[in-house]
Amino acid sequence: MIRLLRALLVTALFLLTPPASFAQSPNGITVLAAASLTNVLQEIAKSYEAESGRKVTFSFAGSMLLAKQIEASAGADMFISADAESMDYLDGKNLIAKPTRINLLRNSLVLIAPAGSKVALRIAPGFKLANSLGAGRLALANVDTVPAGRYGKAALVKLGVWDSIKERLAQGEDVRATLAYVARGEAPLGIVYATDARIEPKVRIVATFPENTHDPIIYPAALTKDAKPEAGNFLTYLEGREAGAIFERNGFSVLGNAGRQ
Repeated sequence: MIRLLRALLVTALFLLTPPASFAQSPNGITVLAAASLTNVLQEIAKSYEAESGRKVTFSFAGSMLLAKQIEASAGADMFISADAESMDYLDGKNLIAKPTRINLLRNSLVLIAPAGSKVALRIAPGFKLANSLGAGRLALANVDTVPAGRYGKAALVKLGVWDSIKERLAQGEDVRATLAYVARGEAPLGIVYATDARIEPKVRIVATFPENTHDPIIYPAALTKDAKPEAGNFLTYLEGREAGAIFERNGFSVLGNAGRQ
């Protein structure tokens, strides 16, 4: 409980404190990306940096929090969101280079439990999620500011079980915080992306949410309106064969050029 309260306090302070401009390097680019992309983008950046000699600096967090940072600060060259809504927010503020916007990736939503848990559930309308929580809480990213939280809430509403658990949430500031709650055993169940569950050996996937219970989990990417020219090269690299293979190896579905808007 102390860790949960601390996470809520950190999120509140982040929202109340105006962010400073992002540190920029004349030979590198700055990318703000959804927390669920942390591992895969860092892996891709190593390959890109080895080939190009250009440094890529990342900032990972919940998508809407990053969008608000871009609105309030200078220095970001690229934004990769876990939902269209956060990208649309920046688009509406004329803060992205509209012709560069693409739909890059797709993901799925899963119910997880600690690796040693014996819980078994089949996701279906009215399934007994509340009963399976016992005296614990459901780990879920913030349902107001984080795409994973919004997708999770939408699925539970569609399945008719939201009202039974809405007062029993442990909300994380992003999907990786949600994953950590379950991995540490602080929550008996959680909802995260399938790609997050793959990287954490201390959790297991209980079931996958049907795609018709929530909006498609699409990751749009775009350059900011003031992006350095080098950022366009990295965006092109993300659409290429080498990056695509890394995305797929990490469990993402690649949309690539087929997703260009």
